[in-house]
Amino acid sequence: MKIPVKKPFLTAFGIAFASLYIGCGAQPVPDPRAVDESAIQELEAAWTKTAEAKDAAGFVSYYSDDASVLAPNAPVATGAEPIRSTISQLFALPGFSLTFKSNKVEVARGGDLAYSHGAYSMTMNDPKGSLLTDKGKFLTVFRKNAEGKWKVVADMFNTDLPMPAPPTK
Repeated sequence: MKIPVKKPFLTAFGIAFASLYIGCGAQPVPDPRAVDESAIQELEAAWTKTAEAKDAAGFVSYYSDDASVLAPNAPVATGAEPIRSTISQLFALPGFSLTFKSNKVEVARGGDLAYSHGAYSMTMNDPKGSLLTDKGKFLTVFRKNAEGKWKVVADMFNTDLPMPAPPTK
């Protein structure tokens, strides 16, 4: 024996079920890139603290083993030892200090590459012992490693200061 079911009942049941489903946890999934962008911003905040502490070994630990650092007025440093040497020399300068903060972080759709760019401020003593402040910009490329951690694979920075005037004869 077939029990007749009225269409209004089915419609009401469907609406009630859909409302219950939507209201009980069908929350939108956060974009994983936004999560990674926040993770990189946190990583950079910790990284700048290692610079403020002049912790060269800690600073270098943010780079991948195959990373390259493109510092101004110096050849490209690729690999752990050349980067360690470059950073150690920089941190050893009298009066040295460094702070930096990104103003943009973007993760690629694939989720394994990202970049950030922003501004830095670096101070050191000039050859006469006077404090010299350099302000500039940076571009950093990150890659997510097999453990899911972000590591720097390319780091470039340069000054915003004007070129010095050529010497007069």
